[in-house]
Amino acid sequence: MTIKEQILGMGANALSASRALANLSTKDKNTILIAMADGLESSAEQILTGNDLDIKTAEELDLTSAMIDRLRLDEQRLAAIADGIRQVASLPDPVGEVISNWQRPNGIDITQLRVPIGVIGIIFESRPNVTSDAAVLCLKAGNATILRGGSEAIHSNKAIAKALQSGGEKAGLPHNSIQLIPFTDRESVQHLAEMDQFLDLIIPRGGAGLIETVVSLARMPVIKHYDGICHVFADKKSDVNMAASITVDAKTQKPGVCNALETLLVHKDIAEDFLPLVADQLISLNVELRCDKDAMAIIGDGVIAAEETDWRAEYLDLILAIKVVDSLTGAIEHINEFGSQHSDCIVTESESRAERFLKEIDSATVFWNTSTRFSDGEEFGFGAEIGISTDKLHARGPMALRELTSYKYLVRGEGQTKGQS
Repeated sequence: MTIKEQILGMGANALSASRALANLSTKDKNTILIAMADGLESSAEQILTGNDLDIKTAEELDLTSAMIDRLRLDEQRLAAIADGIRQVASLPDPVGEVISNWQRPNGIDITQLRVPIGVIGIIFESRPNVTSDAAVLCLKAGNATILRGGSEAIHSNKAIAKALQSGGEKAGLPHNSIQLIPFTDRESVQHLAEMDQFLDLIIPRGGAGLIETVVSLARMPVIKHYDGICHVFADKKSDVNMAASITVDAKTQKPGVCNALETLLVHKDIAEDFLPLVADQLISLNVELRCDKDAMAIIGDGVIAAEETDWRAEYLDLILAIKVVDSLTGAIEHINEFGSQHSDCIVTESESRAERFLKEIDSATVFWNTSTRFSDGEEFGFGAEIGISTDKLHARGPMALRELTSYKYLVRGEGQTKGQS
């Protein structure tokens, strides 16, 4: 059987499973999720054995220590994944929510009801915990999933997917609700992306190359997460100590994530006071500063001249671009031109200036006086998230359970016909 035939078979099986999943009650789904967590824990030996193989291969390929750490599983990390599944079970179920209800003058009653999307394909790289995160979130929202992980975690991913499906089946999970493509040929991405007769949505999680490939091939809607080029703007009305604290947190608390700060903009009126203060703190934490000429003149030694490419860079590292701007307008224009519509912040004591920034910045999440690191589903109170969308349709920002649903209209009448209207 060819790769294409195998993936088409998985699609047909997923479609069948999705129809059964759509009819499960919240209680049924929660019971299944708890069983999945138990199944993961009882399969710990097999999962860790598979992970050892992936780590060995990664070391032979001389992957970076950071990449290997992202791949690595141990008993503590597996326990955290299982706890995450149980937390999803405790979250409110969006399926069945009445979004709106109204009655027309002719007596027809219309209800807008939240329903599962159906079959969701998720293509991801590196971290094997994504296998569990994606599968359980989709399941809670009543969706079947087809997962395609990267070659670097193939043994871990296979073991996790098998543990989740087999554990869930003991509590009534429909067969083939969670399927993992068992090979990593690039051909598999193409067949998955073209399988619109079975797949309702595809979500790529990974680098720009992966996302661009999926977008170019997909015949179904794609929810994508492009670069996280996040900004902090220290306004002329800001408290410089607050601005420094937010800047340091947003850059250094966890620099390798999409909601970490990449460019700091500083109003010229506070640059002389603010830049030496924040630069000293950042340099002490080993942050490399890439500055425009105005910032360089103020900070002095220990910085690098910024190039045009730095304003569009997602470093995911202890590197920060710094630019002095003349005005609030200049900051807004810079962010809207060079940003990635992810997460951006203004630090200011002026409500009017903050409200203008909040209104005019065209990003998924816009902050006033708080770190961009809060751009996260759990921090928003959504529980777990499947990613952060920089799209505008159908989901934007942190994607949680509600964003894994669609809706339909239920129209109830008493014999009305169009000719009577």
